[in-house]
Amino acid sequence: GDMGAKLLCLFLASALAAYYIYTPLPEDIEEPWKVMLITAGFRAVGHLAEVADQLGLMHYMEALMLITSAEYVAPTSDENVTVMDTEFSDVAVRLYLPRKASDGLRRAVVYFHGGGWCVGQAGMKGYDYLTRQTSQRLNAVVVSVNYRLAPQHHFPVQFEDVYSVTKFFLQSSVLSQYGVDPDRVCVAGDSAGGNLAAAVAQQLLEDSEVKTKLKVQALLYPALQALDLNLPSYRQNENKPILPKLLMVKFWSEYFTSDLSLREAMASNRHVPLESSHLFQFVNWSNLLPEELKKDHVYTSPTYGSPELARKYPGFLDPRAAPLLASDARLRGLPLTYLLTCEHDVLRDDGVMYARRLQAVGVPITHDHAKDAFHGAMMFVLSPANLAVGHRLLNRYIEWLNENL
Repeated sequence: GDMGAKLLCLFLASALAAYYIYTPLPEDIEEPWKVMLITAGFRAVGHLAEVADQLGLMHYMEALMLITSAEYVAPTSDENVTVMDTEFSDVAVRLYLPRKASDGLRRAVVYFHGGGWCVGQAGMKGYDYLTRQTSQRLNAVVVSVNYRLAPQHHFPVQFEDVYSVTKFFLQSSVLSQYGVDPDRVCVAGDSAGGNLAAAVAQQLLEDSEVKTKLKVQALLYPALQALDLNLPSYRQNENKPILPKLLMVKFWSEYFTSDLSLREAMASNRHVPLESSHLFQFVNWSNLLPEELKKDHVYTSPTYGSPELARKYPGFLDPRAAPLLASDARLRGLPLTYLLTCEHDVLRDDGVMYARRLQAVGVPITHDHAKDAFHGAMMFVLSPANLAVGHRLLNRYIEWLNENL
């Protein structure tokens, strides 16, 4: 009777939960249960945001943002680092200043967080941990930028915010105020932040007003182009943890506009007009990827879309949004580069192609490819997830900076 019905309900509920949580994962992923739980959490959040959006309660990205704000930590100083929120050039930044006495001038990192240009903030637990560790272990000044986000703000606002902070910081008066060595400044970021870091490094080469040159750019699983959203990595990792293809399409399209017609065109990879066909050479994966990443995928030439979308939203053809579209001549001047890619990541091939293009023009680059990692792995270094692979990638990044910055 009643007891049997309850048991049946319990059984069905746990079957549903198991189905929800169980994600087939590649066999080389460490700590699979942790990764499954993280993935299930992200999926649940995505579904809630979807429902809120459908019901007209709030925009999908605003619902996601509510959830990331649960991860917020106030600026908290400790015995190693003084932390404060302030503004540089009218843009909000979180500043990390080492307390340890320094023999001479310090190094500095200007950091841009990820989150698809729509979510995230410098004060999220994961970012606060990453930037605090960077400051403490390198005895470096770290400026973590809270650039404005979509859907309230679209390209080029995000880029302009991070660019004006970087330009402000690179003034010799500001560098000396914070005791920073002008020859040892780096821009860095992960995911959409890696996109912004790459774009800032390119733009600084063109800017005659900036006298200080960057020593390093560090790009952690960056997004670098929105021209071809059907690369082998997009096909292979369409439903992998954290960043499934459709979420990346949402992020890219939302960076430029809330108009859903761009999202739909991008989802079917029919958004680039014929008159921009010359740009495909810069993202042609059949020329730019090593054999082992091409697997059995066949390159087909693009399906062109209506010119109207590109006229309305030219951002997706702009190197400030898609740094892979810069010409070789422009790439040549870039600083020493650290680039991390993850095997199980839709953005993998963006990073691999950029690494290949930088090598080809002689930019000194360290390209680390994490074969057992997925997108965003570095953000899960704190408990409860405490992912071993996240710690490994974070330590590698900080050690590389320590040796090269």
